[in-house]
Amino acid sequence: MEEKAGAQISQKAFLQSILILFILMMAAGTLTRLIPTGSYSRSVQAGREIIDAQSFQWTPAPDYPIWRWFTAPLEVLAGSDGVTIIIIIVFLLMVGISFAVLEKSGVLQFVLARLVKRFGKQTYLLLLIISFFFMVVGAFFGIFEEVVPLVPVMIALSYSLGWDTLVGLGMSILATNLGFSAAITNPFTIGVAQRIAGLPLFSGVWLRIPIFLAIYTALAIFLVLYARKIERCPEDSDVYEQDRANRAKYQTISFAAVGDPSLKMRPASIWLGIFFLLIVSVLVASPRVPAVSDLSLPLVGILFLVGSVGAGFLTGAEHKEVIRSIGEGLGGIAPAIPLILMAASIKFIVFQGGIMDTLLHSASLSISQASPFLAAIIVYGLALIIELFVASGSAKAFLMMPILLPLADLVGITRQLAVTAYCFGDGFSNLAYPTNPVLLICLGLTVVSYPKWLKWTAKLWFWILLITLVFLAIGVAVNYGPF
Repeated sequence: MEEKAGAQISQKAFLQSILILFILMMAAGTLTRLIPTGSYSRSVQAGREIIDAQSFQWTPAPDYPIWRWFTAPLEVLAGSDGVTIIIIIVFLLMVGISFAVLEKSGVLQFVLARLVKRFGKQTYLLLLIISFFFMVVGAFFGIFEEVVPLVPVMIALSYSLGWDTLVGLGMSILATNLGFSAAITNPFTIGVAQRIAGLPLFSGVWLRIPIFLAIYTALAIFLVLYARKIERCPEDSDVYEQDRANRAKYQTISFAAVGDPSLKMRPASIWLGIFFLLIVSVLVASPRVPAVSDLSLPLVGILFLVGSVGAGFLTGAEHKEVIRSIGEGLGGIAPAIPLILMAASIKFIVFQGGIMDTLLHSASLSISQASPFLAAIIVYGLALIIELFVASGSAKAFLMMPILLPLADLVGITRQLAVTAYCFGDGFSNLAYPTNPVLLICLGLTVVSYPKWLKWTAKLWFWILLITLVFLAIGVAVNYGPF
């Protein structure tokens, strides 16, 4: 039987993810029955919803029946996040189609063959350069989900270099996430949080650059050690069995194809390169141009789709083959849709149950009695907890910072350090929790199940935690400011 093109979600990975998300949905629903409900007053300032930190009051429990826990994945589409969720789903389908066309038409293999031929035996240098590039775009521009179209390409590159899916994920979306979290000028976390805190925009760079370099060093060591391990013994790969077919497919790339003009690959790759430059332009403009920022995700998806399908036709492939690969791409990625809806429903259940503000209020009481270093850790931990329910960094900033900042002043930690602790908690957990849509999309594009991913990244998260705690301690010691 001919292997289907594009990302094909395995049945095992799909069922494991469904089970984990269902357990989290039920846990969120149970919390709404165990935790008292309360609320803060909110006001809209400059188009953003702001919490009054002094306004918390206990409220009667809402009438939120148990049966609605089960309908929440459908109800989210009609909720406040419905449009965003639909955009994410459409984006995911466009990525699935694009990758399938590139693979089926041979364009992807052609581009990878040129890249591998260019770097020859300098494979680890290539690994480090790519990882650094993805970290930089996350740290400076706040780019995260927009790089998803490049993830399958990086995975295919990893295969062609003799590695596995995990290395491909590590040097692309994992690196982007770590850069996003070790933010230098990330406008969506550092920028928003500093504006709320009244701090000079992007101040405190002198400490954030060493943080970035320390996190990059940890990632580089982690990826290189793992890549060397599976080079010596491919069976040591954590996804060896699941990866076997894909590894074989990309390890047999023909370098003869690079110089063969009869394959019509050069015009196709040039066409794809033009759209890649357009995508990069969107990513660079996104943090600076509000109109582009609001539309960056669908724009990237559309550009990648047009570039990929156009490249497929330019290779001379029959229209039927291109259309067939579109169908295979859609079918392969469609199972990720219920996973995204279930992940979004966890936040929906918590908010409908009225306990989100109670969690914030309880944390504020803990901070008010803590030492400066412990208070910074509590801010870090609270952001980690809220991330489980609210994935958006800027949305969490508007939710948490109005409450946390006055308490930071009270216990003697600077607002700059509170912002840093918040950004650590908001960012590093993005690729640790199964409720994050980007993680679900990326795993959906691969053979990797969530438990496999968590097992592989656990050691890295341990070192990241240690590094960030050290820098929080340094921030407390030097009174990291300006205030």
